[in-house]
Amino acid sequence: MARAHPIAVDSPPGEHFQVLNMPQPLSPTLRHRLQLAHSAERAAAFAYQGHAGSVRDAEVIDALRQIEADEWHHRDCARRLMRTHSVSPNRYFEAKYWLIGKFISASCYLIGWFLPMYFAGRLESGNVNEYFELKRLFHLEGITEYDELMDEMARVERDHEDFFLGQIRDHWMLPMFQAIFRWGPGQRLNALVARRVVEGVEE
Repeated sequence: MARAHPIAVDSPPGEHFQVLNMPQPLSPTLRHRLQLAHSAERAAAFAYQGHAGSVRDAEVIDALRQIEADEWHHRDCARRLMRTHSVSPNRYFEAKYWLIGKFISASCYLIGWFLPMYFAGRLESGNVNEYFELKRLFHLEGITEYDELMDEMARVERDHEDFFLGQIRDHWMLPMFQAIFRWGPGQRLNALVARRVVEGVEE
């Protein structure tokens, strides 16, 4: 079974980067993206709580719990970046993604085994690009101190995607869903970015 290889979550948030001594104000676009990432990571963590509770395989449960822990860690990192640059959480995003996460968490008990696995993998595939986009936006403002952090979180999201793809690769429903939703073996949402930036990962 494919296993996730997430970053260590027992280290304090921000261990993987140094905050700026004299942080500068961020553009509205970058503030918005940080707020969105902060809220969406909690939604993902909630979703994986339900996902882990809905399956029976002990190894899969352990992997899903580790993935959940990674999402909490990413949220902590986003929160520290926000605090460094005096960005407050967006109340609308916090409420919206709290509801989304709880809804998905509950739905995992109702929609069977395949659907949560497939759509979690598809979502994680797109999440890789989100951290590269944040890195790009920081670069536009002359900030490169967070490159290592963004690359690391993108790699972790890619590991999550690989885990879910490994789970569903031989499932009979995969060809139909891949044809409709355009994600699956050889068809990654992050492939163009990941091929250039994530080292040591085969397509």
